[in-house]
Amino acid sequence: MSHGTDRREIPQRSSRWAAKSADILAAAKLTPNQISFGSVVFAAIGAAALISSAHVDDAIIRAVLLAAAAFCIPLRLLLNMLDGMLAVEKGMSSPVGDIYNELPDRISDVLFLGAAGIAVAGLVTAGGVDFGVTLGFLAAILAVLTAYIRCLGASLGTGNFFDGPLAKPHRMWLLMIGVLVSVAEPWLPWSEGSALFVTLALIALGSLLTCTRRLRRVSAALRARSRDMPA
Repeated sequence: MSHGTDRREIPQRSSRWAAKSADILAAAKLTPNQISFGSVVFAAIGAAALISSAHVDDAIIRAVLLAAAAFCIPLRLLLNMLDGMLAVEKGMSSPVGDIYNELPDRISDVLFLGAAGIAVAGLVTAGGVDFGVTLGFLAAILAVLTAYIRCLGASLGTGNFFDGPLAKPHRMWLLMIGVLVSVAEPWLPWSEGSALFVTLALIALGSLLTCTRRLRRVSAALRARSRDMPA
């Protein structure tokens, strides 16, 4: 991660446990870039667990796989926070840190959301279209687009806009709730996969609203800057 200070506000960053965790990682000689890559590893494990959960008949095994997937989501977010703490607070930034700060996040989003879509494949279909898979990859595309618009604004000099309503942490917490609800589906009065399907629909809609809001803020900032420029 780079040494930039224009980053998302995370209240947990100032907590004692977060500082201690950063100390441990620094003492272990782990770099921020390695930690960023580690977040992708957890995302891949979570994605594999999500997909596997749709292909087992035993409710207990399915529950274990879903619980593992849900557990990987906050671990991904934790590493996303700690890489920045090492880069900024510990002064361990690198010239390619911005690449490691952004690219692993986008890969993780696609892994989690795409896997969730694959996990509900066949639940809702019409006219040869599998709406579960479509929703999963639509949510993934829109999630990446939210970050693209933020980075575009930063590259144009308007700053990073981390606005919601569904920024990265909100998307992931919502997905985790959907996965955890899915654990109880064998004993609930609806089809297995319904909770994830609804969750993906909410994430896609929320991400679309987030894209719209961020794009409006970037556009407004550019127009304001143009008006302020001397003729």
